[in-house]
Amino acid sequence: MDLIVRTNHSHEGFCSFQHLHRENTRTSSAFAGVRVRVRKLKRSRIFAVSFNGKLQSLDKLPNGHLGNGHVSLSPIHSLTNFEEIESNNNLSKLVRNGELEEGFRFLESMVYRGDIPDIIPCTSLIRGFCKIGKTRKATRIMEIIEDSGAVPDVITYNVLISGMCSTGRWMDAEKLLADMVRRGCSPSVVTFNILINFLCRKGLLGRAIDVLEKMPKHGCTPNSLSYNPLLHGFCKEKKMERAIEYLGKMTSRGCYPDIVTYNTLLTALCKDGKVDAAVELLNQLSSKGCSPVLITYNTVIDGLSKVGKTDQAAKLLDEMRAKGLKPDIITYSSLVGGLSREGKVDEAIKFFHDLEVLGVKPNAITYNAIMLGLCKARKTDRAIDFLAYMVQRGCKPTEASYTILIEGLAYEGLAKEALELLNELCLRGVVKKSSAEKVAVRM
Repeated sequence: MDLIVRTNHSHEGFCSFQHLHRENTRTSSAFAGVRVRVRKLKRSRIFAVSFNGKLQSLDKLPNGHLGNGHVSLSPIHSLTNFEEIESNNNLSKLVRNGELEEGFRFLESMVYRGDIPDIIPCTSLIRGFCKIGKTRKATRIMEIIEDSGAVPDVITYNVLISGMCSTGRWMDAEKLLADMVRRGCSPSVVTFNILINFLCRKGLLGRAIDVLEKMPKHGCTPNSLSYNPLLHGFCKEKKMERAIEYLGKMTSRGCYPDIVTYNTLLTALCKDGKVDAAVELLNQLSSKGCSPVLITYNTVIDGLSKVGKTDQAAKLLDEMRAKGLKPDIITYSSLVGGLSREGKVDEAIKFFHDLEVLGVKPNAITYNAIMLGLCKARKTDRAIDFLAYMVQRGCKPTEASYTILIEGLAYEGLAKEALELLNELCLRGVVKKSSAEKVAVRM
C-alpha cells in the first residue's frame, strides 16, 4: 500500500523523525524508520523522503501525483538531486569516523553549493566539537545550519547549550535558549535542566531559580532533576532552610522527591551534625514512597559514627542487611573508624574481620582506623603487627599509616625512638618533610 502525504503545505527546511527515544518531542514509534524531509523547492522537485536512511526524491509532475493535494510515495522514477543525497551521506560518514574538521569544511562546501544538510549528522558534528571544548566552532555550525534553510531541532539546541555550559559560556547558553524560542523551537525539560544544573554547580542559585520559574511559561513542568541541583546547591552553602523551602515547593507543585533528593538532604544534615534529624528522615522514607539504597544508609551510618553514636550505626547496619542491602567497604570503614575513635578497638577489629569473611577487601582507610585505635589504647606493638598484616594482605600503606604509628610510639613515651623512625622514613621519602614537621610538633 502506498504512503500518501499531503503537498498543499509550503514548508521550508526539513523535519526529522528519528532517534525517538532521545526526546519526548519525537512523534510515535511508527516513524522510527522514516524521515520526511520537506525541502526548499528546487527545480521541479517537491520534497524528498527517506526510508531507513536512504534518501529518494519525487518529481512534481506527472509521476506520483494523485490529485486532491496528495502525492503517492510509490516507487520513485528519478533522482533529481542525487548530489545532495550523496553529500549528506558523505557528511554522515565523516562525522561517524570522528573527522570533525573535515566534516566542518565539507558542511561549509555543501551549503555553499545550495545543499540542505541533514540535521542528524550536523547535531553529531556539534556534539563532537563540544566534547573537545571547541564550542565556538560548534556555534558556527549552528549558524551554517540555520543559514542553509535546515531547521535545528530541540536536540541540536540542547547539545550546543550543554557544550556552552561545559566551557563556562552560560550567558551565551541563556541567549541561545532565547534564540531557539524566537525561532519557533520549543525547549524541553532537558533544555532547562541543563542550564539549572550548570548554574547550581557554579553557585549561581538565584539565576537557576529564575530559569526554573520560567519553565511553565514554555509548557515545561519541572521534575526532580530540575529541583535536585537547587537543593544540593542550598545544602552546599549550608542554607538548609532554603533547601526545605524548595522541597516544600517541589511537592506542592506535584513533583515528588526521589531518593537523590533525600540523599542530598541526609548528607547535608549529617555534615551539619544533625544526625538525629537525619535518622528521623531516614525512618520516614518508606512512608514517602522512597526505598533507601546503599548510599542512603552509608550516609547516615557515617554521620552517626562521626559523632560517637556507633551503637545506632550498628543497628542501621543490621537494618540494611535485613532489607537485603549488602554493606560495602564504605559502610564498614565508617563503623570501624567510629569505634576506634570511641576507644572500642576490639569491637572495631571484630567488624574488620566480619568484613573479610564477607569477601569485602579492606582499604588503607580501614587499616589506618584500626591502627589509630590500637595506638590510642597504648597498644602500638599490636598496631605495628597490623601494619605488617596490611602489607601481607596486599594493601599499600599510606603516609598516614606511618605517622599514626610514630605518634603512637611518642604517646607511649618513646619519643626518641619515634623521632629517629620519623627521620629515617623522611629520608626514604615515605613521609613528606612537611608532614614530618607537623608530626614532630605534636610529639
